[in-house]
Amino acid sequence: MKRALSLIAMACLIASTAAGADSSADSPDGDQPAASAWSAPEPWRTDRFYLATSVYTKHFHYNPDHDDHQNLIQGEWNITTQWLAGLSLFDNSFGQPTQYLYAGYRFRPFDSVQPLYFKLTAGLVHGYKDQYQNKIPFNNAGVAPVIIPSVGYCVNRFCSEAVLFGAAGMMITFGVTLP
Repeated sequence: MKRALSLIAMACLIASTAAGADSSADSPDGDQPAASAWSAPEPWRTDRFYLATSVYTKHFHYNPDHDDHQNLIQGEWNITTQWLAGLSLFDNSFGQPTQYLYAGYRFRPFDSVQPLYFKLTAGLVHGYKDQYQNKIPFNNAGVAPVIIPSVGYCVNRFCSEAVLFGAAGMMITFGVTLP
């Protein structure tokens, strides 16, 4: 968790430094300051990265083997306003180091609430091993396909998501966008 919080703090520092540097840049003709990536109008900029960590996890059914501390570090690249790709590193429900490599689609169905979005990602998860190998469907050779839905909300550069991981549980994440 300390590792994830350090990553988020570093991202905030980089974002604030980059925003300050962009606001003082002059345009080529010298009349107006050049628009920064952060001054782009909503709905949200596309030339950015998103870094996040888990802040809360809850499994829907009690199992003494479940661990509700995922220590998630997530990096996401927003390719366009809708399409994205990412990598998540975390401890799975059984405390095993796990990786999720994915692509996804984000959409904002309500014009009046642009900071609200829904996201659907699909990819491959690796890390469910030994006695927990069969806890995730289609886990062949230690790799399984997964689809993960989530809903998120952003305020300025900071976002939070509620992420469902199958019928097993949900996770709340917190993150920051970078130019």
